Amino acid sequence: MSTYPDLHLYIDGQFRKTTAMLPVVNPANEEVIGDLPIADQRDLDDALEAARRGFRVWSRTSPRDRSDIILKAARLLRERMNDVAYSITCEHGKPYRQGQLEVVRGSEFFEWDAGECQRLYGRAIPGAPGLRHTVLRQPIGTVAAFAPWNFPMSQPARKVAGALAAGCSVILKAAEETPAGALHIARAFHDAGLPAGVLNLVFGTPSEISSYLIPQDQIRLVAFTGSTVVGRHLTGLASDHMTPVLMELGGHAPVIVCDDVDPEEVGGICASRKYRNAGQVCTSPTRFYVGETQFETFAQSFVASADAIVVGDGLNEKTQMGPVANERRLAAMSELVEDAVSNGAELRTGGHRIGNKGYFFEPTVLAKVPDKARIMSEEPFGPIAIINPVSSLEEGIAQANRLPFGLAAYGFTHSAANVEQLVDGVETGNLSINTLEASLPETPFGGVKSSGYGREGGEEGLHHYTVVKNVSHKIAIG
Repeated sequence: MSTYPDLHLYIDGQFRKTTAMLPVVNPANEEVIGDLPIADQRDLDDALEAARRGFRVWSRTSPRDRSDIILKAARLLRERMNDVAYSITCEHGKPYRQGQLEVVRGSEFFEWDAGECQRLYGRAIPGAPGLRHTVLRQPIGTVAAFAPWNFPMSQPARKVAGALAAGCSVILKAAEETPAGALHIARAFHDAGLPAGVLNLVFGTPSEISSYLIPQDQIRLVAFTGSTVVGRHLTGLASDHMTPVLMELGGHAPVIVCDDVDPEEVGGICASRKYRNAGQVCTSPTRFYVGETQFETFAQSFVASADAIVVGDGLNEKTQMGPVANERRLAAMSELVEDAVSNGAELRTGGHRIGNKGYFFEPTVLAKVPDKARIMSEEPFGPIAIINPVSSLEEGIAQANRLPFGLAAYGFTHSAANVEQLVDGVETGNLSINTLEASLPETPFGGVKSSGYGREGGEEGLHHYTVVKNVSHKIAIG
């Protein structure tokens, strides 16, 4: 029988407690399930010193040996999948099966980067006789990584995988609302034989930890996933010290449904994906732009699918959607719905909290929402879908590009000509056509415009954890 873990910091190869604690709450029943140790400045200084020593060892460890340890940790996480998934469901609320799939996905990040670290090639540049130019990629140093609450295991895994594969040490600040996923990662690497200090895990007041760690000379990269507002703030802190950043920030993903597809089929597909993780996904399809002739059929299919979703405790095997993260998200959802309706939007289904225990919100559909409504420019980050008619593909692309975000976008069409227009016209870092999967371990993931800078995953992902060194070697002196 799985249990929620006893929570610790992990610094210099040791699990530790602190005197200051924060409660961890199950969002499905609002009960306290754990006490989270909070790092103070002494803990952060210990983590910095441990990471300094750890980098000296790890950066000199061969890629094959690094790969072996990362792969062993991934195997342990797969073996412990049920325990990890149980922890995720308790602290986040997502259905248990989705928690299991998150463990698989996080393990895949480790497995891909473990292989990729052995292919982190440089190159030789032709030169004059007796002169050789060599380009090397070397680990950047200690990384300060900040992970969000919406994917407690796979989001920290993405950052830890890239940093460790490149040969960096890491100080990971994971989310206080959902700490167990990151703790399971630390335990797996501890048991896999990772040298002390290479991976350090801390929790605490986010602003205090970021404002202390980021200015440190030892921190050579800031890797963050979260809101655009916080990402801009952290980028400013880093820029004061010429510290590079890797930012995966907010989105407000558009979906363009062309008039050559079956609107009933596509409506059902889109609804099932929209409410995954209760819509709390930075790539969640949210703004659906549908050809006028297909609009009503699509909307009816979408609403029918939304109404059929079973909402409840993630440990109930019948549950398809769990709660939102906290009471603040409930209030935000209600305010966005009320504002949209007051501005003329049609509320086709949902729009209200479910019950008075647990942070449950109905799968919600708003239709014909005017651009002046707040939800048309503010990412809802919850179970609310917007369905609007458009007169043409060109109008759909214009609406998709209207916002300053560009993380993920989607299109449905059977036409090669439409595909070409979507590829050329939509401003986004990730475009998926006829699928709502935005990223895989082997593909680069990141945003444009206000949705961030840099890429995680794929060949490009490891590059951000390295520095480029050019070596010019003249064989003879003189």
